[in-house]
Amino acid sequence: QLQLVESGGGLVQPGGSLRLSCEASGFTLDDYNIGWFRQAPGKEREGVSCIISSGGTVYADSVKGRFTISRDNAKNTVNLQMNSLKPEDTAVYYCAVDPYGSSCAFLRANGMDYWGKGTLVTVSS
Repeated sequence: QLQLVESGGGLVQPGGSLRLSCEASGFTLDDYNIGWFRQAPGKEREGVSCIISSGGTVYADSVKGRFTISRDNAKNTVNLQMNSLKPEDTAVYYCAVDPYGSSCAFLRANGMDYWGKGTLVTVSS
């Protein structure tokens, strides 16, 4: 069974850091483009970052310079290091697979699949 599980969320003060992990079971993450998305209360799900199977990365303008996406092939995970967090980063963060290679690079949720259940990130003092 193909499954993604996110972890690493929590409560952090503005300016702090968190590291999210997306662990796969049933398939090898390295074979696919993998995206991180987030959804804040009352807002639509938005793309945060994508790591392409070839190794390239894409970031939303709102997180560029603060977030870093990476793969750990030994653990079959994709990680999202989040630094200099802001209250507006508060959201449920999800990872997903781009099975057709046509969505992740554009940070487009439509077309992504095998969504995890998400992990909550709260940035507040």
